[in-house]
Amino acid sequence: MATQIVMDHTGDSRHFFEQADPKQLAEAERRFKKLTGRGFTAATRTAVGDLKVIRSFDPTADETLFYPHLVGG
Repeated sequence: MATQIVMDHTGDSRHFFEQADPKQLAEAERRFKKLTGRGFTAATRTAVGDLKVIRSFDPTADETLFYPHLVGG
């Protein structure tokens, strides 16, 4: 089971889906496009645990983290 973790000002929410289920996979891809379209950055974990920014949906990723655009001053 794969997970999409969405970080925001309230904390995080987790969306679980089965990668082998075409319907759930399509919903996960729609969520990816919606969030990245709203300015969220998407990242997956590498084999050593580092985050790697991705620009397109990866159906093989076990975990994708979405975090909002950070504004500093």
